[in-house]
Amino acid sequence: MSKPVVDTEEKKKLAKLNPSRVRDHLANERTYLAWMRTAIALLGFGVVIVRLRAFQAPLVPHPGTGWKLGLVFSLVGLITVWLSTAHYFTVRRDIEEDTYEPSDRWVILFSLAIIILGAGVIYFVFTTPLDPLSSAIPE
Repeated sequence: MSKPVVDTEEKKKLAKLNPSRVRDHLANERTYLAWMRTAIALLGFGVVIVRLRAFQAPLVPHPGTGWKLGLVFSLVGLITVWLSTAHYFTVRRDIEEDTYEPSDRWVILFSLAIIILGAGVIYFVFTTPLDPLSSAIPE
């Protein structure tokens, strides 16, 4: 029964080191949830790109490679889930130890990933010929 007393004393000691600890944890959780929304959007966008392939007319001999772009979006979405979860727990530990230092690495990494994906979408949109037999674009 003495263990909860020790935990309470440790929490009080940590609270004195970082009085905004609870607010920091809540901000960390909000950031994590924002990354999860981003990952879900990337996964969804990837699925939409892949499913657009189903709208192509069966007479077209080469249905295209748009599915590869959709696959890349889906993979980046999954990687976002994995990295943001790891980052959440790292920040959580750093907040508890009062050693948190923000890292520019994650901002640069995900900004580059989105720039590359966006360039891929622009390239795909402007290099894919419109098929007059396709029912995806009504006349």
